[in-house]
Amino acid sequence: MAKTGFLFPGQGSQTPGMASALAAQSPKARDILEEIDNTLGFKLSALMAEGPADELQLTQNAQPALFASSLATLKTIEEATGKSIDQLCDFVAGHSLGEYSALCAAQTFEVASTASLLRLRGEAMQRAVPVGEGAMAALLGADLELADAVVGEASAAGLVEIANDNAAGQIVVSGATKAVEAAMQIARDKGLRRVISLPVSAPFHCAMMAPAADVMATALDKTVMRDAGVPVVCNITAGSEQSADQLRSNLVAQVTGRVRWRETMEYMVANGVTRFVELGTGKVLSGLAKRAAPEAEILSVDTLEDIQSAFNL
Repeated sequence: MAKTGFLFPGQGSQTPGMASALAAQSPKARDILEEIDNTLGFKLSALMAEGPADELQLTQNAQPALFASSLATLKTIEEATGKSIDQLCDFVAGHSLGEYSALCAAQTFEVASTASLLRLRGEAMQRAVPVGEGAMAALLGADLELADAVVGEASAAGLVEIANDNAAGQIVVSGATKAVEAAMQIARDKGLRRVISLPVSAPFHCAMMAPAADVMATALDKTVMRDAGVPVVCNITAGSEQSADQLRSNLVAQVTGRVRWRETMEYMVANGVTRFVELGTGKVLSGLAKRAAPEAEILSVDTLEDIQSAFNL
């Protein structure tokens, strides 16, 4: 039987106006946004709707905003279809911060605790490395073997690691600024034509994020987590998990560890997923899904019209 995977986007998909159409159309969406506003103690929903873009881009705002958009979409789907998450999909997966959205969708976290954790995560990741001391770059066209070789050579200039294996030919490295710059030059010397410095405020998913991992370990220890109602395909393992204790451990490791998104998609395809639905703002994961599973049905939903079309309502 055909299976469905729900995908939850990560940082970079945020944009002013996000979730605005859905909030205008869906009382459930408005309820989620209001709950998150009340939890955080400020009008995140207004920042999402109106910007300014530079404030929305801040990690501590972007992370809960993307979660809010995804959860508003999910709750609208559940209300419109009359089905619960376990009736709607067979796996959930989220890219980096999107893993928290996926876990909330799978009923591991409450909405309020997820929003609080993501606000804290964003602040902790921003504080972990002084601005200017870390960087990230995309090696487009590189496979994992080439990226490993580049990182190995560039490590002579400082800490640099593979942060994201997003898709075949799309690998991101992260680390100390000088080491990342060295990696970019080495990659070009090895024949890569597209090596792009990423406009990020910190070097995510590398060992320099260890202080943020410590903050999240403490916070997650104090947070109530339930076993997931749907298998969660985790960034750090690229395998599915439902145990709350293991999911907690994976989230801590994820702060400094590689986002194994290419393998995450391969895992779901190997386990029978032929339909992927990206929930919330942007279409980044839909684009990656088309590369990983060109034969699959791939949908991106963030308005009521999208939901009605996707679920034949």
